[in-house]
Amino acid sequence: MTTAPAVRAMAGRGARRARSGRPGRARSRHYLYLVPGFVLYAVFTLTPLAQTIQYSFYDWDGITEATWAGFDNYVAVVTDPVSRSTFGHSIMFIFFYTVLPTVIGLLIVAVMNRVRIRFLTVFRTVLFLPQILATVVIAVAWRWIFAQDGPINATLELLGLGALSRAWLGDFTTALPAVGLIGTWIMYGLCMVLFIGGVQKIPVELYEAARIDGAGPIREFFSVTLPGLRGEISIALVLTVTNALRNFDIVWNTTSGGPGTSTLVPSYLIYEGAFVTREVGFAAAASVVLTALILVITGAITRLLRVGADR
Repeated sequence: MTTAPAVRAMAGRGARRARSGRPGRARSRHYLYLVPGFVLYAVFTLTPLAQTIQYSFYDWDGITEATWAGFDNYVAVVTDPVSRSTFGHSIMFIFFYTVLPTVIGLLIVAVMNRVRIRFLTVFRTVLFLPQILATVVIAVAWRWIFAQDGPINATLELLGLGALSRAWLGDFTTALPAVGLIGTWIMYGLCMVLFIGGVQKIPVELYEAARIDGAGPIREFFSVTLPGLRGEISIALVLTVTNALRNFDIVWNTTSGGPGTSTLVPSYLIYEGAFVTREVGFAAAASVVLTALILVITGAITRLLRVGADR
């Protein structure tokens, strides 16, 4: 005969088994909510990516029948001097789109953290404004600023430095840095907003302890602020590097890749190959190489910052 304690024990085991089964069923139901988003992602992102990879192995003009080319398009992307120079320009843009905006954003946050600024909300809005403006508007405005009769050259004339004036976007030497500085102006507001949000999460006690220990502004920044912003810095670097490598609209609306090929970038090369010269296979191969480059660089950034955080 089963005793009352045994019955209660068996009931408890049954209840525990029932409770242990619920989380699994709940998790499986949660995954169902991801299905609509994954279907859209597969249809509009993964499927075009797979088709691009497929086209990259063919010699095709987008109209007539395609012929198998194997890895010839990838060899052309790697060996063609113009193609190599476009990827070199994108790597240079990382300095203007990523390094400079990150440094400027950190400096602004460091100052805001030490100095009380009146009308801080207005100040942040003005600095973030380039992020919400249409890139066409930005390009047109900066094209006027860099023009031969624009404000930069007029200022140089007033300062007695007229010999330095030039058509900044039409000079082989200055065109690429000039376009890069436009990217710096666009991206530093994004970095600033990310870092301001990150600083607000750092406990005030850490700053108070650093100041009690006699830490000055520089030591406080490197000991408290910078480590506390590691996550935000990672996000900023990934976003800005991606923008630097896939840059198209600013180049299109300012220099169209010129003068010559001095500001030509992979996205512009892909556009010309797909829609102008009708070398769809070559354009697809360049797209795959560009995508791989973005994934490698952003993955390396994320990995390095994660390893640094674990130490």
